[in-house]
Amino acid sequence: MLEELKKQVYEANMKLPYYGLVTFTWGNVSAIDKEKGLFVIKPSGVDYDKLSPEDMVVMDLEGNRIEGCLNPSSDTPTHLELYKAFPEIGGIVHTHSSYATSWAQAGRGIPCYGTTHADYIYGEVPCLRCLTKEEIEEAYEENTGHLIVNEFVRMKKDPMAVPAVLCKNHGPFAWGKDAMDAVHNAVVLEEVAKMAYRTETINPKVLPAPGELQDKHYFRKHGANAILRSKIKTHVIDKKSAEIHGFSTLFN
Repeated sequence: MLEELKKQVYEANMKLPYYGLVTFTWGNVSAIDKEKGLFVIKPSGVDYDKLSPEDMVVMDLEGNRIEGCLNPSSDTPTHLELYKAFPEIGGIVHTHSSYATSWAQAGRGIPCYGTTHADYIYGEVPCLRCLTKEEIEEAYEENTGHLIVNEFVRMKKDPMAVPAVLCKNHGPFAWGKDAMDAVHNAVVLEEVAKMAYRTETINPKVLPAPGELQDKHYFRKHGANAILRSKIKTHVIDKKSAEIHGFSTLFN
């Protein structure tokens, strides 16, 4: 069942130690088949060097294990709530990567200090509150998902424009259109967390990058012009032709 998706999720999970995002078994990747209403996730507590595609666990959106001999990741209920709330999401990553987790433990969002951040994440990466004692005791992982969803709705944040979040005293979650895109965003998150820490170390009084600069970098990659840029390059329109048609800035 879902053999191709299992392979994709396995390969995405194996990218976590490759990019230095996990220690031991501290992380997981999942991806969803939206048509079937099923998702695949890493099993709990299995060392990465012992993983195989066959070990991936198939779950439904009611939290039932549909296929797999191993228990799913303990973070499965969090993944489940995100998939149910945000249909644009196709893959999710949770890690305890050092720099992003440090910001989470400090209870701080990651400001956008430069264009590297702005290219991929629109504005600050938010850090959400810690769960209450009651929320932790009732259903810790599920309520983590509820908190992320409720806060993104409250803050009116587009989860595809801000494809990452920090959970206070816990760590980061990132997501994307599929498993590999989610891993990509998790790598970006860790790098911008590292850059932001170093930036504040060098200049404790630093301010976020100007809004117009953030907008320029984000929207040239993700806005209407980004779509147009993709279409132009797909149809192999050269720079000279683009200039004739008024699209020269798309080649900058």
